[in-house]
Amino acid sequence: MIIGVPQEVKSDEYRVAILPYGVDELTRAGHRVLIQSGAGLGSGIPDEKYAVHGAEIVASAKDLFAEAELVVKVKEPQRQEIELLREGQMLFTYFHFAASETLTLGVLETGCTALAYETLRGPGGELPCLTPMSEVAGRMSIQEGAKYLERPQEGRGILLGGVPGVAPANILILGGGVVGKNAARIAAGFQAHVTLMDINPARLRALEDIMPPNVSTVFSDRHNIEEQLQLADLVIGAVLIPGAKAPNLISAEQLKTMKPGAVIIDVCIDQGGCVETSRPTTHSDPTYVVDDIVHYCVTNMPGAVGRTSTYALCNVTFPYVKQLADNGLAWTCHNVQGFEDAVNIYDRQVTNQAVASTFQLPYKALRLG
Repeated sequence: MIIGVPQEVKSDEYRVAILPYGVDELTRAGHRVLIQSGAGLGSGIPDEKYAVHGAEIVASAKDLFAEAELVVKVKEPQRQEIELLREGQMLFTYFHFAASETLTLGVLETGCTALAYETLRGPGGELPCLTPMSEVAGRMSIQEGAKYLERPQEGRGILLGGVPGVAPANILILGGGVVGKNAARIAAGFQAHVTLMDINPARLRALEDIMPPNVSTVFSDRHNIEEQLQLADLVIGAVLIPGAKAPNLISAEQLKTMKPGAVIIDVCIDQGGCVETSRPTTHSDPTYVVDDIVHYCVTNMPGAVGRTSTYALCNVTFPYVKQLADNGLAWTCHNVQGFEDAVNIYDRQVTNQAVASTFQLPYKALRLG
């Protein structure tokens, strides 16, 4: 098979979808690997490290997309990349379709097969390709929150851990999944007072057992959220419904009850965000203020730490890339548990129920020979 790895073109995206060892494994198995020149530089990997393992360095994305049967990326295809996709080609990447009808319709029109990292299921029902980036984003959310709470960044001017005689910050984390758990651990290390909310009592009990004393667990409902928002200096939005748009947990009206200069880090902005006033931002222009509340809604948070993120991502995605290359789509869907759930678009049909429901599009269950 011919596998293509283009350079990411989303704003401030520094990750790359394959490591040199992955190129080595694929070329040893008889596959061709095309790497766009400079694709790995943001993660500290020069072209030469790919070439020495048999990769063919390609000058342009146009040439790469024209030849590759399987394109492996990190972020959803941008407009100029959608124009390069073709009928029958496979694209394996993060899509987060539910956040953008334009993206969904654009990819549908190309006739390519969209394989989404974020909906691929592991043997136990987990989301193995989403987990490492959720870990990165959860940990990053606290360091970004600490920065934007500083007064020069329009925040309240609060140190997360306080000092002797001065109370620490109150941090509210909405969602006790991978993002929330990692955010809580880092926030606890800063010696802040942390409230972790979730709708699953069993999950709250499990988190209560592993968290330090400065992390409290609270059941997530509208009344409890409203109460905690009034106390919070920093809010982390960390909810997830796989494949679907994130639920709206904080309304525009509720912002008025928060402390002026408080900060919201909406980690689930990739799936549309959990705050009514959230809108996508970039690392170059990460924040904006609504009703004196600082909003940080960067859609590719892990991209800022490209080297860490690339290695963490490729550790889990490469085995699936190898299966696809060696055996093709039908075999992989039939024999690799949970991979069928990664297929969001096939043969110009939406094959993910959550995506179809989000935009009221026809849904067709996946059928492969």
